Amino acid sequence: MEPNTLLDAILDEAGISHAGLAARINQLGRRRGLALRYEHTAVARWLKGQRPRGQVPDLICEILGERLHRPVGLDDIGLSGPGARRAADTPLSGFVERATALWRSDEQQRPHVVAAPALTGTSAIIPVWEWENPPEDFDVSRDGLTRVGMADIEMLRAARTHYEQMYRKAGGIATRTRIVGFLNTEAAPLLRGSYSDATGRQLHRATGGLVAVAGICAYDSDALGLAQRYFHQALRLAKASGDRGLGAYVIALLVNQSLFVREYRQAVAFAEAALRAAGGQLTPALSADLYAMQAKAYARLGDGSSALACIRRAEAAAERIRPGLEPAETGYVQPGLVNVQVAEALLSLGDLRSAREQADAAVDTPAHDRGRVHRLAMLTHIELRQGDADRAVANAAEMTEQARGMESQRLRDRLRAVREHLAETGSAATDEAADLIDEVLRVPL
Repeated sequence: MEPNTLLDAILDEAGISHAGLAARINQLGRRRGLALRYEHTAVARWLKGQRPRGQVPDLICEILGERLHRPVGLDDIGLSGPGARRAADTPLSGFVERATALWRSDEQQRPHVVAAPALTGTSAIIPVWEWENPPEDFDVSRDGLTRVGMADIEMLRAARTHYEQMYRKAGGIATRTRIVGFLNTEAAPLLRGSYSDATGRQLHRATGGLVAVAGICAYDSDALGLAQRYFHQALRLAKASGDRGLGAYVIALLVNQSLFVREYRQAVAFAEAALRAAGGQLTPALSADLYAMQAKAYARLGDGSSALACIRRAEAAAERIRPGLEPAETGYVQPGLVNVQVAEALLSLGDLRSAREQADAAVDTPAHDRGRVHRLAMLTHIELRQGDADRAVANAAEMTEQARGMESQRLRDRLRAVREHLAETGSAATDEAADLIDEVLRVPL
């Protein structure tokens, strides 16, 4: 079920509590000859995505319309009913209202949004299919109160870079509240503003890049369902911008999350969709990352030949990377990233010697703090598997020190995994390295 962020937003605007709405529905129902006995718990279920029965949606519209002194329809409260058009067929104005309602609910830490489970099956696939296929947005212009200009778009681009750097240095937990607050205060009014089709394309692209980083921060905070919804929003914004490369970048984020939740076939299919649909807008850096993640998925599925073929494609694409010709979003594909991805795939295939060569190459290449933690974790794991405890202990200590001060659930996952491997070795040196990791993990996020 999808959280009903529109109903949540309009209840907040009307100043009506969950219990207050339930009481008003019961009162209005009695006047209509209906014996209704709703309580605040029913409203909470509706906000989680359950649909009210019978005439209740119409009663809610009437109650809210009277309170707000304007007509309120089923679309306005997120209850347009079964058979309503899916997101890609929804006009951009409707998408914007749903997107900004989610941002608002996230900023307010609404449990039904923050803790929403990730979509699975067809619901997880549809946004990717809709990005890849018609209809396209032929005109994204809009009439609103605020005139949007290039200075506004430059501000959004600068903000994306700012929050991405903050995420790399401080982690997604620390960054998430900042970027979501920015989306609410700065990006939302611009999307509702006034702009031409040409300006609107750039506005949707810049906002899509920001929303993608918000999704990364949610993923790093372990809010996987929320992260997925941000990625789906970013994909819709990418489609409105007409930038296939941005869409492929967002799909790469979905591929990464699919790998994390062990949906390996989905990871392969999503990566294939990005590689197929982005065409000439697919840069070497993004191609390298998509092929490397496909290799990891195939390796996990036990398909060694497909994994090795993807490794060769990833390495060939990595050789073509020209940093000055890449968009800002693919800056994460730094030298050494493909090496550590390939090392992970080779490790899954049981080729420890080749995996260590790749991991050594990754660690020997400069990286930002967050990337270095991941690279050292992979190398430590391989060294322990090979029985090289002395090197593993040294790298584990460096990894632990590098991770200090970062608020990230994904980095903590890495630290815990390394700690388990160290503890299994059971020597005095590995026990001491495990104690160092415990010291970091003891500090709550």
